[in-house]
Amino acid sequence: MQTKRSYIDGRHPEAELLKEAAELLRAGELVAFPTETVYGLGANALDASACVKIFEAKGRPQDNPLIVHVCNRAMADNLVANWTPEAELCVQHFWPGPLTLVMPKTSKVPEVVTAGLDNVAIRMPSHPVALRLIEETGLPIAAPSANLSGKPSPTSGSHVWRDMKGKIPLILDAGACLVGVESTVLDVSGGIPTILRPGGISREQLEAVLGEVRVDTPSETQAPKAPGMKYRHYAPRGEMILMIGSSERIIQRMGHEIQKGHARLKKVGVLCSLESAPFLHNQLPELLFVLGSKNRPEEVASNLFEGLRLCDERGIDLILAEGVEEGGLGTAIMNRLQKAAGKRVLYM
Repeated sequence: MQTKRSYIDGRHPEAELLKEAAELLRAGELVAFPTETVYGLGANALDASACVKIFEAKGRPQDNPLIVHVCNRAMADNLVANWTPEAELCVQHFWPGPLTLVMPKTSKVPEVVTAGLDNVAIRMPSHPVALRLIEETGLPIAAPSANLSGKPSPTSGSHVWRDMKGKIPLILDAGACLVGVESTVLDVSGGIPTILRPGGISREQLEAVLGEVRVDTPSETQAPKAPGMKYRHYAPRGEMILMIGSSERIIQRMGHEIQKGHARLKKVGVLCSLESAPFLHNQLPELLFVLGSKNRPEEVASNLFEGLRLCDERGIDLILAEGVEEGGLGTAIMNRLQKAAGKRVLYM
């Protein structure tokens, strides 16, 4: 398949490019497009055959549900059987934005979208291209991240091009995404609201509006309740070690691991904070990628997947990553880092 890459204005998207993409979506084809979190791989959410193509293009397990993107409340009403008071509050305070709500679905939502579950995951993105595309299409768009399943999520059109070239007909490229980590997934189907996946809206932000909010701990054996819960995600090709603790001890241990890696003829990459970088530069890793300042977690979040993907591009064999402080957006960052590292986590 030939893939077209169309460069689109992220603030004022060109009507003719949106029209072309909308026509493909209405015809049952896939289109990659930007959101404020990461790039999405979209299909008509009401067309089961079109949604199956998402799983095929990504190599995604079919028990992993999809998030449905809408552009207004009326479109969401068509998909949701019951709105709880908590869901209503979330819509008022956080939509459009990086918050996905899990709610009881109507019969109009195909089973392939929800992986056979009774609930559907819905969000209203804030990115102008995403909103205008949904409006132009006139349909809800099911869209997971536009990457090969298990790999780091795409935060630029170039990332999508590398993963999806030859697999889909069109990529709308609006440059870098603002948030850089996926949306928070919140179950508001009944009872105490529960975070199924941390993301762009923090637990603290949610609790300020909703009161008590729980965090789900997924089982390895149960089917995922929401995207990103069960399977290994965000994984670079090289071995990755995540280090958590004091900066001084992390810097010391990273220096030791760099020397060990070089002794084994490994190409070593480091993902670290702005504050730690000067102390690691003279250790001569093959790649030193600064994620951002410890005091600016939004900067770290927006650079995280770029750093992981750059490690792959440079052929890095061993990746040493510095953890961040939990809480706020840091919780989502650590969730992604821990999933990328698998079980290789060192506490200093």
